[in-house]
Amino acid sequence: MAAEASGSELVQVVALLAAGVIAVPIFKRLGLGSILGYLSAGVVIGPFGIGVFSEAATILHVAELGVVMFLFIIGLEMQPSRLWGLRREIFGLGALQVGLCAVLLTAVGLATGFPISQSFVAGAGFVLTSTAIVMQLLEERGELGTPKGQRMVSILLLEDLAIVPLLALVAFLAPVAASDHGTGWAERFTEIGIGVGAIVGLVFAGRYLLNPLFRILAESRAREVMTAAALLVVLGSALAMQLSGLSMAMGAFLAGVLLSESTFRHQLEADVEPFRGILLGMFFIAVGMSLDLGVVAANWQMIAAYVVIYMFMKGLGIYVVARFLRSGHREALERAVVMAQGGEFAFVLYSSALAVGIIDGEANAILTAIIIISMVLTPLAIAVLRRITPPVEQSLEGVDVAAELSGTVLIIGFGRFGQIVSQPLLLRGIDVSIIDNDVEMIQAAGDFGFKIYYGDGTRLDILHAAGAGRARAVLICVDKEEVAVRIAEQMRAEFPLVPVLARAYDRGTAIQLIRAGVDYQLLETFESALMFGGATLQRLGEDPDDVAEVIEEVRVRDAARLDLQIAGDIQSGGDYLQGNIPEPVPTPLTQPRRSAKALNEEAADALSKKTGEKAERI
Repeated sequence: MAAEASGSELVQVVALLAAGVIAVPIFKRLGLGSILGYLSAGVVIGPFGIGVFSEAATILHVAELGVVMFLFIIGLEMQPSRLWGLRREIFGLGALQVGLCAVLLTAVGLATGFPISQSFVAGAGFVLTSTAIVMQLLEERGELGTPKGQRMVSILLLEDLAIVPLLALVAFLAPVAASDHGTGWAERFTEIGIGVGAIVGLVFAGRYLLNPLFRILAESRAREVMTAAALLVVLGSALAMQLSGLSMAMGAFLAGVLLSESTFRHQLEADVEPFRGILLGMFFIAVGMSLDLGVVAANWQMIAAYVVIYMFMKGLGIYVVARFLRSGHREALERAVVMAQGGEFAFVLYSSALAVGIIDGEANAILTAIIIISMVLTPLAIAVLRRITPPVEQSLEGVDVAAELSGTVLIIGFGRFGQIVSQPLLLRGIDVSIIDNDVEMIQAAGDFGFKIYYGDGTRLDILHAAGAGRARAVLICVDKEEVAVRIAEQMRAEFPLVPVLARAYDRGTAIQLIRAGVDYQLLETFESALMFGGATLQRLGEDPDDVAEVIEEVRVRDAARLDLQIAGDIQSGGDYLQGNIPEPVPTPLTQPRRSAKALNEEAADALSKKTGEKAERI
């Protein structure tokens, strides 16, 4: 029997992993993102789908650890000074958004005939945005560190803090029995005191105990103990906050912030990261499993109406607050769409309201379905927003467009590579024209004494205006491979007599540039890597002349390999690469460094004969 139970559990584990592995790549290929893939996979394998799992709540409780670890890693990136710098966004922007949205959503409940307590609980739960969804979206789009990303993070932090007073309000709104009258207030103030004490205790432990602990563990040089300690800190902080009536995610976030300036920060992040990714995926799958399709089918009109009204009213509130605080229309609209859904903390609030009798079991199921469907719709809403909004047009205020330039050399692209390339030319007094299509970079370069013109080097009219036909040389210094190749092809077709020198991002780009007809190409890291390797050899005690010889040999081998790759494909010329797996080499792959010398008369005759035979073969 035990073996059968174990086998059944293994089937569930395999099904859980398979659902994510299959669904996520498909949804990402469709441009819908990984979150919707996880949610859909959960619906399919859950108790209301094909029924591989019968208890979604159990998995949801375990998978919530993914959100906990996610908040811990975010905390590691938030030094106290940085967090203090966001105080206005957290307690200003965040509080204003939560307050206005709570009023609007409570008004929706009142307008549709529900009492004030139920309207407030339903609306307040929906106000709490999904931290997991928004953070994942910001991370996938690389916007966590941008100003607009930081504003969203600040709002999420305030919402995480808001769960504490909201739970207290739920307790105050609960029907109080006559026997409890007079003791309820004292108990509630006690609970608040316990929560504050837990936060103070965690701050004290983080400042004075964690660093010495990790220092002792590091001296033991046991990697697995460090990993266990990292998990202990995350889960222990979450448990402390949960036992004190606060959110587990808030505890993990505080622990991360307190360790953000520790010398062990990067080690902790590396240890926790694998668990975070897997558990966060499980969380979204478990949320999908929790969608009761029976409740949705029985109340689909009510659920559909409230999903649309709640998301619209919350989005409207977010947009109004953003515009009131002087955010641009595009940023305000994007924030409204990204944060218009309900979140995982609503489950906690609704469960608390159910426990104290504000809502019944059916209302809890309906509200939970509304939250989950709004989470499912968010990636779709973002995809629609991207399609209907035009691409961002860069303002060219204060930037000159390339027109009638006449420099001796034209540099296309002024990133880190182009900046260095320009220096020897400018030091020799050569007249250099520079174009780029990054407005922010052009404006920043102006502060350092560079005159950069705005222009897209892939457009033929811009090349004419930039003086490509009059230049004695054109340098392609852009960092995108396909752009560099396209510019090279345009140059060779329109200005075949102008020398073109190009930066190659990688080996494949170098081959494409050569085939496009450039006069010179250079792998952007090749020479610097050779110098680095040479410096290493000298540091190891090698003779400088021998080092120079070896470096030159690498250049010769690389050139020979490149010739074979141009004639064949990218896999050609592998014999010219020196691997680190020992194996017998039957013949030398390079020419001997010195000519052979005969030590006697017989050897001289043999060498002479061999040289003659070789000449005949050539």
